[in-house]
Amino acid sequence: MRLRHAVTAATLGLAVAGWVLMIWLMDGMDMGPATPLGPFAIFVAGWASMIAAMMLPGTVPAVVRRARAGAGMAALFVAAYLGVWTLVGVAVFALYRPHGPAAAGVLVIAAGGYELTPVKRHFRRRCGESGHSGFGYGLHCVGSSIGLMLVLVAVGLMNIGWMCVITALCLAQKLLPARAAVDVPLALAVVALGLVLLTAPEVVPGLHPPPSPLDGGGHHHSHH
Repeated sequence: MRLRHAVTAATLGLAVAGWVLMIWLMDGMDMGPATPLGPFAIFVAGWASMIAAMMLPGTVPAVVRRARAGAGMAALFVAAYLGVWTLVGVAVFALYRPHGPAAAGVLVIAAGGYELTPVKRHFRRRCGESGHSGFGYGLHCVGSSIGLMLVLVAVGLMNIGWMCVITALCLAQKLLPARAAVDVPLALAVVALGLVLLTAPEVVPGLHPPPSPLDGGGHHHSHH
């Protein structure tokens, strides 16, 4: 019992540390879809922090099950799980380009479509089961959450507000049983967001960077 509590606390503590580190690393970098990713090492550190922040809370039941074999096994499980997601980050770094609202809209519509596929349902079911290695669990959970993460990549990888929304959705999908009455409207809402990005991007929050001290008109805004 005590080990279970310790493992839960450690996993959630890692998640909190992830949020703190991520917010520190990403401070001032959010430019919506036009955000450049910066140097590889900094990006991977930020990505790993983001994954710890966003995904670890939902892994607590799986990590606690693994802890029955000892705290070391639980730590290996978490490390392998984060390792899989870090490889996804490397792929994102390789493929990502700063983009405009139109490209973001296309990506988000594709992500919404993925949410409706049997592939998504399969991975989500497997992500909710026990008995995987950390690596297998990571692969299944990547398959389950990749559509929602694609939304984040599309609208602004460094946007804390969007990160919170996607975190809540990923957490709900990890911990709650799949139900068409919830999942289908969510997928349609994602598609609708993509359509809004294509047609009226100015209404989407967080899409445009806050004006810099020297905006396009050359006016200087005073800093407090």
